[in-house]
Amino acid sequence: MTERIAYLGPEGSFCGAAARELTAERDVTLVPSQSVQTALDAARSGEADSALVPIENSVEGSVSITLDELANGTRLVIVDEVAIPVRFALMARPGTKPQDVTRIATHPHAQAQVRHWIAQNYPHAHVIPAMSTAAAAEALTDPDAPIDAAVSQPLAAEIYGLDVLAEDIQDNSDATTRFVQVRLPGQIPEPTGADKTTLSLYMRQDEPGALLAILTEFAVRGVNLTRIESRPTKKAMGDYFFSVDVEGHVADARVSEALMGLHRICLDVRFLGSYPRHDGKQPVLRAGVTDVNFSDAQEWLDRLKGTDT
Repeated sequence: MTERIAYLGPEGSFCGAAARELTAERDVTLVPSQSVQTALDAARSGEADSALVPIENSVEGSVSITLDELANGTRLVIVDEVAIPVRFALMARPGTKPQDVTRIATHPHAQAQVRHWIAQNYPHAHVIPAMSTAAAAEALTDPDAPIDAAVSQPLAAEIYGLDVLAEDIQDNSDATTRFVQVRLPGQIPEPTGADKTTLSLYMRQDEPGALLAILTEFAVRGVNLTRIESRPTKKAMGDYFFSVDVEGHVADARVSEALMGLHRICLDVRFLGSYPRHDGKQPVLRAGVTDVNFSDAQEWLDRLKGTDT
């Protein structure tokens, strides 16, 4: 049966490009969704087998709606990730002259990545938020839409029959966006040696040293964090949880023991998956934190307790 993957659309979005790259050698049907939430809801309801959504940009940081949606509601787990370079173009309806552009639509994350270019070239233009960069381009196909141009990836101009007024307008030529594929909990991908684990961590109470206690569980076992940030739980002012990515797989002894330690001290630990890193980077482990080291320590303790005959 063909796998159905919901993604942040419409056609021509960066997420769609990431989905095609991730599934280039697989038999899949890509289903565009209007928002991150609708894509994730499709995976939760079974309307789609999985969803692909943006989670982090190298310039603008994490995508808050993705972090919050994964931290709440029916649990989804990440099974894969992909990162693609970000290239933007300014596009408009055929015949539009650059000097006629006064209203530009794009996604807020895209706006942040072309902020300086717009300030230099269209200082008096109004920037209007859109659900995605592709949605901004698609809106231009409606002659009554109250916008003159859109910032999107160049492919969108081809898809929607638009003129490209300017190319490569991103402020940072090395920008990339990371996307994650998520689905309902099931079989965890096998460890590859170059893996990542994502968690949402909830403190029992806000007190001095609460974050230090969480970080200590990772530090003493040699687990490196690649991302950590606080997000509001939306329950009360000042009530936060921590969203983290760590190097390693839940099958690795150092990671599994860290999770057990976190389970003891946290109100809740939401496991959001262990999956292959898109860059294939393997962690550098210090002495004493390999699986063999943990196994040797367990054997030593068993002998000490007299349980190893």
